[in-house]
Amino acid sequence: MTIARIIAQRGPSDIIACDVATPVAQVVQTLATKRIGALPVLREGKVVGIVSERDVIYRLADKGRECLDFPVGEIMTSPAITVEPATTVDEALGMMTRRRFRHFPVVENGALVAFISIGDLVKHKMDEVQHEADQLRNYIQAV
Repeated sequence: MTIARIIAQRGPSDIIACDVATPVAQVVQTLATKRIGALPVLREGKVVGIVSERDVIYRLADKGRECLDFPVGEIMTSPAITVEPATTVDEALGMMTRRRFRHFPVVENGALVAFISIGDLVKHKMDEVQHEADQLRNYIQAV
């Protein structure tokens, strides 16, 4: 299964992102209000980084409250590691595990088309395993 299948029902309006100039305080508000853990960071419509709860916490510990006034471009993780819609779920999960992160911007022809989390990937993996188990159960019952 590929990332394309996971994002097939999503549209561009489903992407929550921010610009490199967005103040960190505004990003924190977005993360809290939307109950999400990270945002893709854009410059002129192109993905240049990711800002996560961890980025904010590390900067707060390092710089104090003043970092809330910084533009998010100063605290984001950059460059962003991205995937394409053709990337398999197993490849994406492997990269997340090896690199120890939980979110991917999905980019096609240089444009952001979706933003996925490890939760999205695990859910689809579990659905796949459940489907296989159901198929085996049906086969065994039919024999």
